[in-house]
Amino acid sequence: MLAQRIVTALVLLSLLVPALLIDRAWPFNLLTLLLIAAAGWEWARLNQAGAAGALAMGAGLALACVAAYAAGWSARPPVAIWPMAALLWLAGGAWALRGGPTAWPKLPPAVRWLLGLLALWAAWLAISHARAVGINFILSVFCLVWVADIAAYFGGRRFGRRKLAPSISPGKSWEGVYSGMLGVFLLALAWRAMEARVATDSLSLYGQLIERLGLLGALLALAVLAGMSVVGDLFESVVKRAAGAKDSSRLLPGHGGVLDRVDALLPVFPVAMALLLL
Repeated sequence: MLAQRIVTALVLLSLLVPALLIDRAWPFNLLTLLLIAAAGWEWARLNQAGAAGALAMGAGLALACVAAYAAGWSARPPVAIWPMAALLWLAGGAWALRGGPTAWPKLPPAVRWLLGLLALWAAWLAISHARAVGINFILSVFCLVWVADIAAYFGGRRFGRRKLAPSISPGKSWEGVYSGMLGVFLLALAWRAMEARVATDSLSLYGQLIERLGLLGALLALAVLAGMSVVGDLFESVVKRAAGAKDSSRLLPGHGGVLDRVDALLPVFPVAMALLLL
């Protein structure tokens, strides 16, 4: 299993890193579009869609992303999209986490399909737009999610006492959440100090938040984003538990499915764009 995880991770990195770093944005957008379409297929399968229906929804999601790209929304998305996506995640995430795995299946399948596909579409558009802003900017958002997850894992293992959502993810604790937030705060300060001394192609998320909201406001916004990464993770856990599935699929050997790898990213990118409107 460990060997599979390593090989899969190396293959993904060998595709994603060059696609991200080259001058043109379309290879990265195409690669992430394929991943999001696969996540749409997984989402449909987890929510009672048949084989043909799941494939149709994955393809439909890809076409919706292509349509947004063709409309120029990767470079200049409609401003209203980000607050709407943030509200969807805040309200829908709170409802799903409060109701847990027993409440989720009570929604009609069509509603569940639509909510998931909208969330995936908004996440892809936000990722595509972040790439258009600049490599330094998009990397700062990716690293926020990764550091929040790593710091939460180690902080939870060392200090975890109070369970966060035992019926959804028994291993998560409030101490892990706070550790993730602290890790993000330290990352933001270090990144901001770095880009003050090193020339970059764009201002990071942290630099933009500090310039717009001040240091205290930026730290509050980063706490929200670190919290949203946990919401994304827990939300997928709700759906998987409701479906009786351990992983969203077996597309990524040793890792499960695409949703298992991107769940924390899905709310963070749109909510980050919404916070930049403040």
